[in-house]
Amino acid sequence: MDLIKIVEQAFAVEKEIPSFKSGDTVTVAYKIKEGNKERIQLFRGDVISITGHEGKKHFTVRRIASGVGVERIFPMNSPFIESITVNKIGSVRRAKLYYLRKLTGKKAKIKEAKA
Repeated sequence: MDLIKIVEQAFAVEKEIPSFKSGDTVTVAYKIKEGNKERIQLFRGDVISITGHEGKKHFTVRRIASGVGVERIFPMNSPFIESITVNKIGSVRRAKLYYLRKLTGKKAKIKEAKA
């Protein structure tokens, strides 16, 4: 068991990750490989959950694209994540916002936190 932890720490890449929580709107710049080309794609949406612990955290980002809900799960310490920027800080009362999957239109909007 200890050898596994040593190897994980040796290959761990430390990046500057801003602090964010469920309900925040974030933009994730993610590297995508297409054949031998590599490009950066931006995915902007609301964080609906953060799960895991220590180095194995991942978060789910949801957005509406052409009237269809699209969710993507990103590992927090992925080498493919170029940057994460927090656009809006949301005011929510829950840690997991799975109820947003059933809502559409204005009901699915998250209120912005007061400054």
